[in-house]
Amino acid sequence: MQDRAGVIAGAAFMVGGMAIIGLIDNFVKEIAAEAGLWQFHLTRSAMVCAAIPVIAWGLGVSLIPRRKLGVLLRSIFGALSMAVYFGALGVMPIAQVGAGLFTAPIFVLVLSVVFFGQGVGVVRVIAAAVGFAGVLLVLQPDLRALELAVVLPMAAGLTWALTALTTRHLCEGEHVLTLLFGFFATLGVVGALGLWAMAVGLGDGQSFATRGWVAPTGAFWFWTGIQAAGSLLAVSMLTRAYQLGETSYIAPFEYSFLVFAGTWGFLINDEVLGPGALLGVGLIILAGGVIAWRSGDRTEKEAPVRDGEAQGGAGAEEQGAPKVGL
Repeated sequence: MQDRAGVIAGAAFMVGGMAIIGLIDNFVKEIAAEAGLWQFHLTRSAMVCAAIPVIAWGLGVSLIPRRKLGVLLRSIFGALSMAVYFGALGVMPIAQVGAGLFTAPIFVLVLSVVFFGQGVGVVRVIAAAVGFAGVLLVLQPDLRALELAVVLPMAAGLTWALTALTTRHLCEGEHVLTLLFGFFATLGVVGALGLWAMAVGLGDGQSFATRGWVAPTGAFWFWTGIQAAGSLLAVSMLTRAYQLGETSYIAPFEYSFLVFAGTWGFLINDEVLGPGALLGVGLIILAGGVIAWRSGDRTEKEAPVRDGEAQGGAGAEEQGAPKVGL
């Protein structure tokens, strides 16, 4: 029986972490005005990768992965997802980008059926359909011309679903700091490769995603530092949330990100969602909660808790609930 106090505390940590992510990701536009996407990823990753070993040393945790291939694949998928996510944030409202990212649980269900033969009940199928309808209401795609601005957020959701699945099936028992270090290190490599591509003329320098290296300004260092510190704090809160409460109880609170993203976006950037988009956000939250609840109920009946889950490691992403804004 799940401890009530643990659920309440875990939910509080989850909501707090999502509030932080929803806040700091609104300032990506400030970074986009100062430098490019790839420079941001390289710089922020360097900051975080310098801090994680210090934290790991203090906790007595080894950052050497037990399952090197699994951690590598997870890191690649996660880095690709966040590269696309932050690239979209430079040109789109955060609530819209977040809606695309939160297609991850839907993709997790589809990929689990296709590649792992997992049985999916009628309730979760209906929830996935409702969630996808919600995403369409938020993104409002023009089906006559499939715009990149619509594809990007959903691509972030697909690659984050792959991150969740590799975490579940290939990274069991890995410590969360090991996974974080691998993720940010790989994202730094992606940033370096992007800068190289821009340097050899693959970008025109006119947008966030096509800009090469520029001399860092004080504003760039400040906002990138805020991103690095905020990400570490928020992720530690998300991890603590899953340590305190069962995944199936805690995962639905991740969808508070969409509420915070919309609220902060309105207060900071005057971004306003129309009635249809607000309805879509509500449908995404409802569908995600149902998927997490039904998946958690199935997992509790079929399998015991594993070591990685107790540490806030692999099990924290088992239900496909995305960790946004890393």
